[in-house]
Amino acid sequence: MHTITLGSPGSGLDVSRLGLGCMGMSAFYTGSGKDDAAATATLHRARDLGVTFFDTAEMYGPYTNEELLGRAFRTRRDDVVLATKFGTIRHSAGGAMGLDGSPENVRLAVEGSLRRLGTDHIDLYYQHRMDPSVPVEDTMGALAGLVEEGKIRHVGLSEAAPATIRRAHAVHPVTALQTEYSLWSRDPERELLPLVRELGIGFVPYSPLGRGFLTGTIRSVDQLDASDFRRNNPRFAGGNLQANIRIVEQVDDVARQLGATPGQVALAWLLAQGPDIAPIPGTKQVRYLEENVAADALTLSPEQLAQLDGVAAPVGDRYEDMSGVDR
Repeated sequence: MHTITLGSPGSGLDVSRLGLGCMGMSAFYTGSGKDDAAATATLHRARDLGVTFFDTAEMYGPYTNEELLGRAFRTRRDDVVLATKFGTIRHSAGGAMGLDGSPENVRLAVEGSLRRLGTDHIDLYYQHRMDPSVPVEDTMGALAGLVEEGKIRHVGLSEAAPATIRRAHAVHPVTALQTEYSLWSRDPERELLPLVRELGIGFVPYSPLGRGFLTGTIRSVDQLDASDFRRNNPRFAGGNLQANIRIVEQVDDVARQLGATPGQVALAWLLAQGPDIAPIPGTKQVRYLEENVAADALTLSPEQLAQLDGVAAPVGDRYEDMSGVDR
């Protein structure tokens, strides 16, 4: 597995070029939280294959995903880079869901994550969503204090707007920005990617397989559990799903040329977008993990990249409610 550095050379965070998004092991997707043994086997296999970068959040479960990773890596803590997130649970309000970037909440959140992960430090600590009621300078000040104390090593932001990123970075270096990015969601190319490269911030695309859509395996929402988040996602709803299948068909055409899978091609396309990008595809199963990891060795030709660059944008917003995304 190739590695990259998120953030500025010399002070950045070294990670595997492909990480593992762990959310679906515990929350939101079909089959989540039903087989911790299989999830743990996937986590261990990922590390054996050279994946060092593991992504979770306190809200995944909530809390159970962090606990899963804590158990899985109890004896391998020094071999992994753990990233987790705060800011969507209001700990001062008894754990109610809601945005809270206050310094008080930062302190309460990090202690819980450290305990659940079974560690004395978090390698990359993201603000999961921006809180419009709290100046980002105040949040970053609290995070900078946690860096000084050694409780976190690096600071990240998730789904933050360009102006917010600049303000945050002026208080304390931001190591990584996590935002949805894939052949299914190319919005970051307009402003975010140029900005993070200007500032020396790494980029971590989540949902790099379009929430599983780019694998070509989802053709109907009837394949998804009633509780699956994607049933209410606009891109999967009604006629949008059928309209968006044309994207997979174009990816599949390149996959046939290479003897690869559509998911591998989608990941290879992302990796080709720059040496500062570390996608975090998620899976609960070893066989899909192994398929994803193989994309690290896949090279697309200029013609294939051009073909994929021409893929049309999907129909539908990324979320049913986009109000939580700082734009």
